[in-house]
Amino acid sequence: MKNKWIAVSGVLVGMLCFAPVAFADEEACITCHRKISPGQVADWESSRHSKEEITCSVCHGEKHKGAEDGALAEFPDERVCADCHEDQFDQFAKGKHNFGWTSLNALPITHVEPDELMEGGKGCGGCHNMGIKTDAQKKEQRDKGYRYQNNSCDECHTRHSFSKKEALDPTACRQCHMGYDHPQWEMWSSSKHGTRYAVKEKGKLPENAQAPTCQTCHMPEGTHTNRTAWGFLGVRLPLPEDKEWAANRVTILKALGVLNPETGEPTGRLEVVKAADLVRLTEEDWQNERKKMINTCSNCHSEKYAREQLAQGDSMMAKADGLMAEAIETVAALYKDGIIQKPENYAFAYPDFLHFMRTGGGNMDQMSHIDQVLFEMYMKHRMRTYQGFFHVNPDYAYWYGWAMMTKDLGEIKELAKTMRATHKPGK
Repeated sequence: MKNKWIAVSGVLVGMLCFAPVAFADEEACITCHRKISPGQVADWESSRHSKEEITCSVCHGEKHKGAEDGALAEFPDERVCADCHEDQFDQFAKGKHNFGWTSLNALPITHVEPDELMEGGKGCGGCHNMGIKTDAQKKEQRDKGYRYQNNSCDECHTRHSFSKKEALDPTACRQCHMGYDHPQWEMWSSSKHGTRYAVKEKGKLPENAQAPTCQTCHMPEGTHTNRTAWGFLGVRLPLPEDKEWAANRVTILKALGVLNPETGEPTGRLEVVKAADLVRLTEEDWQNERKKMINTCSNCHSEKYAREQLAQGDSMMAKADGLMAEAIETVAALYKDGIIQKPENYAFAYPDFLHFMRTGGGNMDQMSHIDQVLFEMYMKHRMRTYQGFFHVNPDYAYWYGWAMMTKDLGEIKELAKTMRATHKPGK
């Protein structure tokens, strides 16, 4: 007992001796940064961290002492957050957001685009920097001068306030989930779900009125593991029993480079797709995610209604895949007949959706115009067709999605007809 008291006394004395020094260091940080970055100080002072005495050095280390050694300030990653938020970290590690960085670097187009749009934090990298990085990946970024792409938690809980209320607001999702190929914000905010949320925020609905947000459906009960049944690319395995739909989906998988267009066998890209968790690869995995969504929908609707609506979405997906496959095969036939030459960065003489609007290499404009129309049909209009349906948005599902897909198909057929009529063999 005596020894224990001596030990405790020693700790207390040590704390009392160190406290003024530590406090002085933290005060120096705040005093200096009120002039350099006043917004950061204001955010931290408004945060729960400041109330809990989670000070600068807890996250940024103690090496940075003054203006001359700013580069010594450590930039925390998700593992630092995990010291206090272990459950949330473990959930995030298993979820879709953790694979943002992996999927970005898996795309062949990433490595020929301007670096400022990738690792610099703008363009694709502005959202896809989410994901737990290796030390080697972080060092590579730092060596290029990009020091701010370390952490994923601050995408939703903006530093330095790290507000839970902010992360629970659907506008926290808007920065990434909007625009060209994933206008989920636009779909949700103009749907019945989104409009009810907006009306409720104005105080024009009772407090207990249902107004589902992005988080309600995709991160229920605060979980940080977010996954969807169809995934971002809107394809999955195993193939359906319906032979026509199965054939159409095989055609799409070929255009994604996952299947060899000549043999139908899996390519190396399938391993990349697996690593980035882009699609559900087993019926069990798909059903698990579907069941979770049905349970979520059933908090407001009957289970029967939820199942019927989601099944309609599946049926719409099959019809959209029919249009998509016909368009792909039309363009693929031009490759086969030598009317379109294989771009140098393509693995096969076949449309390749993962090269986007250009191919890189010596000629930055190698992708043909008809390929660009085809890509837009897949990445923009097919996305709107099925995502608009699942987000309960009539206009996106039809006018911005299905109607535009039919227009694209008509244009592709007309372009193919003209290209065949004007093609001169050997030139």
